[in-house]
Amino acid sequence: MIPLRQCTQVLLFSLFVIFPQVHAETVEISTPPAPSIAASAYILKDFHTGKVLAENNADAKLAPASLTKIMTVYVVFNELASGHLHLEDNVTISEKAWKTSGSRMFLELGNQVKIEDLIKGVVIQSGNDASVALAEHVGGSEETFADMMNQHASRLGMVNTHFKNSDGLPVEDHYTTARDLGLLTSALIKEFPEYYRWFSLKEFTFNNITQQNRNKLLSRDESVDGVKTGFTDDAGYCLVASALREDMRLISVVMGAKDANARANENQTLLNYGFRFYESHRLYQGKTSLNEARIWKGTNKTISVGVADDIYVTVPRRLFKDLKAAIIVDKKITAPVVEGAKLGSIKVTLNNEVVEEKDLIALQSVEQGNIFQRLAESAMMMFEKPEDGK
Repeated sequence: MIPLRQCTQVLLFSLFVIFPQVHAETVEISTPPAPSIAASAYILKDFHTGKVLAENNADAKLAPASLTKIMTVYVVFNELASGHLHLEDNVTISEKAWKTSGSRMFLELGNQVKIEDLIKGVVIQSGNDASVALAEHVGGSEETFADMMNQHASRLGMVNTHFKNSDGLPVEDHYTTARDLGLLTSALIKEFPEYYRWFSLKEFTFNNITQQNRNKLLSRDESVDGVKTGFTDDAGYCLVASALREDMRLISVVMGAKDANARANENQTLLNYGFRFYESHRLYQGKTSLNEARIWKGTNKTISVGVADDIYVTVPRRLFKDLKAAIIVDKKITAPVVEGAKLGSIKVTLNNEVVEEKDLIALQSVEQGNIFQRLAESAMMMFEKPEDGK
């Protein structure tokens, strides 16, 4: 069995050979404070780690306008994933959907429209009529669909959110927060990458009418690939944006800006700040062996251990070289062990502060050995010396 001290040294070394250290002559500059943003509320977070890089009033309950539609399509995506819906399914357009006010896809009463077209009508054209049509088809009524939205919000930890409709038109008791919208957007991108790509489309044509995506950042910044705009008199101008530069993805939420240009500019300011002064890296790959640990009384002598999911960290730029990682394996692991069982931990620190800690798990199951193996190894365990003097 590899001693703990040796394991730790190997892991520490791996961090530094993958990413080059800053040369000694580099001038160290402290991370500046986040820029001032002209909006009612905002938040900037790293997608992989969830680390918040900037925020203000992020838990204030505000009218979300069409940012509501992020949850609308999230519910629909879940129904598609479960097999309850299919992209080619047709939806009959009701009178309520046809009459819905505000931004529209220009659906026609009684027509049948494919689910995929309605999703694009919501995502790209921000069609209120398309939102209602999807809600009625999925939930039977918009009221029932709103209940589904709230159930998903609760599951995702959106503790300051409550939905009353699918389109975001003003109504009492319909609200969310910048922080909750960040949680929702992270879930949508992570769980449904095959559908998230539609958020980057700059225009969509339906019924011979071409409408442009209102997210101006899609044309200004090639790293931006979503997400959704919103506006009502109550909500002001809102935008959830996401950008991917190299392997780092950031999500910014701005609510209550003064106009359409301002919401784009303020999101761009947040994204530029995050990418300029922070870096995010994957340290360890999930479901990949990080060590072979000794296991007693089993059919095998060793067991592969690793982490369930990829481990990412987000740190200020130039500080990656100061990260330290330690892998701690449980002592005297004894069979039987089932795949996924916790067998230790990995702790990543920066200047003695823990920035990430994850369970070390068994990557395979190991059954008990026969009676003779168990008796022999029971005796051996009694004389096994603790490692590192412990």
